[in-house]
Amino acid sequence: MMDSNRPLLEIIDLKVTFPLGKEEISAVDGVTFSLSRGTTLGVVGESGSGKSTIARAVAQLVIPKSGQIIFDGIDLSSLNNKAIRGMRARMQMVFQDPGGSLNEYMRVGKIITEPLLVHGLAKGKELAKRAEELLVQVGLQKEDASRYPHEFSGGQKQRIAIARAISLKPELLICDEPTSALDVTVQAKILKLLANLRNELGLTLLFITHDLAVVNEFCDEAIVVSKGKIVERGDITSVIHSPSHPITKELIASSYA
Repeated sequence: MMDSNRPLLEIIDLKVTFPLGKEEISAVDGVTFSLSRGTTLGVVGESGSGKSTIARAVAQLVIPKSGQIIFDGIDLSSLNNKAIRGMRARMQMVFQDPGGSLNEYMRVGKIITEPLLVHGLAKGKELAKRAEELLVQVGLQKEDASRYPHEFSGGQKQRIAIARAISLKPELLICDEPTSALDVTVQAKILKLLANLRNELGLTLLFITHDLAVVNEFCDEAIVVSKGKIVERGDITSVIHSPSHPITKELIASSYA
C-alpha cells in the first residue's frame, strides 16, 4: 500500500565512479536528498558537476559504487534485473537531445508505444489508438503517428519523447536538461507542457538543469551540485534570492545575464 507520507524517492550517500585508466574518477560523491510525491526538485550545476549522473543512477542507467536509491520504499540495489525492468515502468526519463533519443527508422506511433509493447500492456489496434491519444496529449496531431522523427522540429521531437515517457503512466519523470537544446521560445512551450502534464497526471519530477532561471519558474525546491557534491539546497525562494554558496551565485549570474 502506498504511504503518502513517505518520499517517493530517497537518495542516501550516493557515490558513482567511472574508470580512468587504472584509476577511478568520482562523478557523484556522497549525495543525499529526498523527493516528495507530487513535487518538482531541480538539480542544478555547471557542466561536469555530476547532476546528469545522479539522474542516470536513479534511472539505473549507471550503477552506483555505493549508497542507496530508494523508490517508494524499495531499495533498487536489492532488485534483480527482472524487478528493475518492472520498476522502470514507474520511472521514465526525458533526455536532453530529443533527436538522439528517437529511432529515426521507426514511425512515431511505434516509438511512442514501444514501452507498452515491451511491458505487455497493449497490442494491435489498442497500441495505435493509444499512440494517437498520447500525441494529442502532448500537443501534436493524431496523423503524426505515421511520420518519421526527421520530419519534425526539435521541439516537436521533444514532445514525441515526452509522449513516450508518459505512455506507461509513470509516477516519477526524470528530465535531464530537456530544454537546453531548444531555442528560448520553444523552451517555454516545453516547460508549459511538462507543467500541464505534471498537474494532469500527478507526476513527481526530478529536473536536471544548469539554468536557475528555469528552476525558479518550474521547481518547488532545488539542490545545487558541484564536483559531485551538494553545495546548497532549499526551497526556491532561499536558493534563488538568498544564495549562500559562490557556485550558486555564479549560476544565478549566468542564468539572469
